[in-house]
Amino acid sequence: MVQSVNAACSSHAYRYPMQRKLDLRTGKTVWLAYRAPSVPADNLTRDIQCDVLVVGMGISGAMIAEALTAAGHSVVAVDRRRPMAGSTSATTALVQYEIDQPLTVLTRQVGADKARRAWRRSRLAVSNLHGRIADLELNCRAGLRPSLYLAGNAMTPSDLKAESAARRAIGINCRYLTRSAVMDEFGIDREAAILSQGNIALDPRKLTAGMLLHARERGARLYQHVEVTDIESGSGGVTAQTSSGAVIRSRYLVLATGYELLDMVPLKKHRIISTWAMATRPQPKAIWPRQAFIWEASDPYLYLRATHDGRVICGGEDEEFADEDKRDALMSRKVEAIRKKLSQLLPHIDTTPDHAWAGSFGATDTGLPYIGAIPHHPRMLAVMGYGGNGITYSQLASEIITTTLAGKADADADLFAFDP
Repeated sequence: MVQSVNAACSSHAYRYPMQRKLDLRTGKTVWLAYRAPSVPADNLTRDIQCDVLVVGMGISGAMIAEALTAAGHSVVAVDRRRPMAGSTSATTALVQYEIDQPLTVLTRQVGADKARRAWRRSRLAVSNLHGRIADLELNCRAGLRPSLYLAGNAMTPSDLKAESAARRAIGINCRYLTRSAVMDEFGIDREAAILSQGNIALDPRKLTAGMLLHARERGARLYQHVEVTDIESGSGGVTAQTSSGAVIRSRYLVLATGYELLDMVPLKKHRIISTWAMATRPQPKAIWPRQAFIWEASDPYLYLRATHDGRVICGGEDEEFADEDKRDALMSRKVEAIRKKLSQLLPHIDTTPDHAWAGSFGATDTGLPYIGAIPHHPRMLAVMGYGGNGITYSQLASEIITTTLAGKADADADLFAFDP
């Protein structure tokens, strides 16, 4: 694949300034209450070279850097902040294979074959991540959790029954629960739900730090407070100018910058969503059975999980805008709305917020990410459009990008490729 891609690459150089800076989160995120390993990062003071330059040291950048160093590549990772200082701490870290768009809905959007492949690959990505965490012996408090998808204003009980059947038909095990079963098993009064298995709860900062440290041990060079100001891309490689005046030359560049992207990256069908979240005090005796992830088939939907020490993390009330000041001004009202919904769903929980925060994330109409080479510039790859499956898609991106740079074709890369 790399040979044919390189042959298509123009011999002319292309220059693109880095833009779109965003304040990715604000408030008091719960993950800062737990200590994560320190990740040493240097200041960039001289010109350097590498096989792959990874821009961004959040969850995606960390996973990609670890995977590429494991494959033998020379990697440099940079961030205009410190490692893990962007949106890493804003995630609620429900690592699910269930895509934002249900299988039945996605089938109508992209066709049965693509929908089946996307759901199966997402399921595989979560399984692979669980194995990867074990192989690397990462202490990120990872544990398997069931997921309870509740009937809401977007999907009725009959819709959920059809969705459950569609998942089972493609080999994804799940169980349809009636109202009495939801009450008996979880003490929740909802008309129906789908219960699935095999998702992961974890600490996102510990996960990211662990991945970066493994990459560093294999020779990855990490540089903080480095802003890429200009990129020149041609058939021979990529040259990145930085705010310090230093130049980074690489064979390939991977943009893992969350939602701060180059203007050259296509944004068709991509939008920025603002979201809010809260976390309670630890109350382990009040946690529901099996610490299941709980989320609603509603718009806007509520989603919640428990931490290892019994806090309840709950988020939602998403709105489609990227204005940080507007997002932050809504903090009190949005968190109160989330608290009230949580109290109605689980009356026995103390819903007093101990932490509250807001963040911005990217989304697409289908709920699928964009991963791969930027159109017409195959030496520059990007990851964007995460929706509610950010960590799952970060794992998926690390798989696809590593395979691509090995000169091979990932069987599902076409599902997530940028439009030409």
